[in-house]
Amino acid sequence: MDRERLLRQLDFILEIDKEKRITRQTSITGHIRKENDAEHAWHMALMSFILKEYSNEDIDITRVIVMCLVHDIVEIDAGDTYAYDEEGKKTQAEREEKAKKRIFGLLPDDQAELFMGLFEEFETDVTPEAHFAHAMDNFQPLLLNNSNGGADWREHDVTYEKVMGRQSRTAEGSRDLFSVTKEIMDENLKKGSLKK
Repeated sequence: MDRERLLRQLDFILEIDKEKRITRQTSITGHIRKENDAEHAWHMALMSFILKEYSNEDIDITRVIVMCLVHDIVEIDAGDTYAYDEEGKKTQAEREEKAKKRIFGLLPDDQAELFMGLFEEFETDVTPEAHFAHAMDNFQPLLLNNSNGGADWREHDVTYEKVMGRQSRTAEGSRDLFSVTKEIMDENLKKGSLKK
């Protein structure tokens, strides 16, 4: 056993526990409280396995699942940037790049390279796996928000157009799930949870 390698892995494992501390803007079902990043990652990873048949292309589902699990780890340092926070988005890439190097750098070099690669693959969004992981990243909060009567959209006064701007990319990973997304959004527009 390579004890130094193990200790680095254990340091990383303890560090990523901090992801549970990062609160998102999406409420869990029942609108009881806001979810945290770890809950979001777990939920979308499991969703990706359950919904993999709706991917537009054949995908390596294990790669998608791990991508879902690691994509927000950087927020331990960078913080969560709300999907519709235009000001926060201006510094998001810089904050996340710095966090990526520090946090994944805790791992042994081979694993650090793997995790950084998966993070970059998700961010650049050019592979079928990244497309499907992004579809999950969009679809998961949409489902939660819809289950809560669109309360999070109303709380932040989010418009239909802003949500569509984000959700339109879902079609790159799954046209079927985008069709459902559009139905949910149209229904929330009729109810007044989303405004034109």
